[in-house]
Amino acid sequence: MSIETNIAPVAIGDQLVGGGQPVYVIGEIGINHNGDIDIAKKLIDVAAVAGANAVKFQKRTPDIATPMAQRDQIRQTPWGEMTYLDYRYRVEFEEAEYQKIAQHAADRGLHWFASPWDVPSVEFLENQGVPTHKVASASVTDHELLRALADTGKPIILSTGMSTIEQIDAAVDILGTDRLVMMHATSTYPLPPEEANLRTIHTLTERYQVPVGYSGHERGLQISLAAVALGAVTVERHITLDRTMWGSDQAASLEPAGFTNLVRDIRILEQAMGDGEKRVFPGELAPLSRLRRVDA
Repeated sequence: MSIETNIAPVAIGDQLVGGGQPVYVIGEIGINHNGDIDIAKKLIDVAAVAGANAVKFQKRTPDIATPMAQRDQIRQTPWGEMTYLDYRYRVEFEEAEYQKIAQHAADRGLHWFASPWDVPSVEFLENQGVPTHKVASASVTDHELLRALADTGKPIILSTGMSTIEQIDAAVDILGTDRLVMMHATSTYPLPPEEANLRTIHTLTERYQVPVGYSGHERGLQISLAAVALGAVTVERHITLDRTMWGSDQAASLEPAGFTNLVRDIRILEQAMGDGEKRVFPGELAPLSRLRRVDA
């Protein structure tokens, strides 16, 4: 269980996220599916087998979300040479694919949702009936998008990478704190340990009085597990079938065995954290009688 228990949890679908609740583990599929619905389904299976609670995607309207300066840049892709805008369309799922994703996630007992990168994508996801929306770190300063998300009335997960406290303050002013979960993040891919700054979990918790989790882009498991020990109520990690696959996020992702080990170790940590009350446990009684020479 999380250390922080004096802040009200937030309901995401049928699960509570916050202090005193099991850590809400999110498998970030993002665009690691490379526009292939079969890969997306396999990644949903990876998350389910590992024991995660949810999978997350990214939803864009490429004509809106692609920066003007990058649209015509030529990109080498597995499908040949194409502009960056054409590439964004190539890896984007639409309604037919998301209906299959929704059904497959439900069949595997997982929530699914996405980070919308523009206002039409918010409406798209609302029509899909997602239980929550995730604000990507890059969108913290997109106030038009934040206002559209606030208007949904859904719980919001706000990632805070590449953002100053002042920028986060402005985002929280728009989103409110009633149904807000924050994620400490550093948007370096892959994340070096010296930039993890995990004590920011406490900083955000104290400043905003909302549940705070961790979105990680590091290699390995140690930093994510330390985040849980420091009170993170949710952990999000990118997942992939193979880190050598083509794509910008693959190298900073966890392969199936690694993600399974992460969820296993998070559940062990939940048991190990305890309640902080010092007492003699039943397992200590036999060693006590055998080893202690002087009674109190």
